[in-house]
Amino acid sequence: AGDYIFYTDWMWTSFVVFSVSQSTMLAVGAIYYMLFTGVPGTATYYATIMTIYTWVAKGAWFALGYPNDFVVVPVWIPSAMLLDLSYWATRRNKHAAILIGGTMVGLSLPLFNMVNLLLVRDPLEVAFKYPRPTLPAYMTPIEPQVGKFYNSPVALGSGAGAVLTVPMAALGAKLNTWTYR
Repeated sequence: AGDYIFYTDWMWTSFVVFSVSQSTMLAVGAIYYMLFTGVPGTATYYATIMTIYTWVAKGAWFALGYPNDFVVVPVWIPSAMLLDLSYWATRRNKHAAILIGGTMVGLSLPLFNMVNLLLVRDPLEVAFKYPRPTLPAYMTPIEPQVGKFYNSPVALGSGAGAVLTVPMAALGAKLNTWTYR
């Protein structure tokens, strides 16, 4: 029961943290490659590669005996398409890609991920089907503060993601301009 209790107590907090980390990770890599090639569509290509890597990781965990829903593949591709669209629609304007594209990635990725999570099987069902050993006392999770995020993980993840993804997109763009002299 330990794994299930930990998951249900902390799932929304984890969702917010993962949304922010995935959107910033996507922004850095996707804008780096998109501006390196100068071709709109490269960000989507990058997100597709990341998705395939995650499928491989999901397969590895599944081969170890974990349930299929243990690893949920993040939905990177639609957000990367929005980044490509902002670059293409502004006639390859790097600054518009950073500001508009970065904001759109940060706002949209939590939304797409939540839609994806709605398709995952009920964790309680999975917990009973795949029993895990009880956690020792020192591993027992601490109860979270109820209502701390006003029960809206998508809104919090999108807000935090939009704020943090823009500087990460700028970092990805900056990686293309470094020179060694």
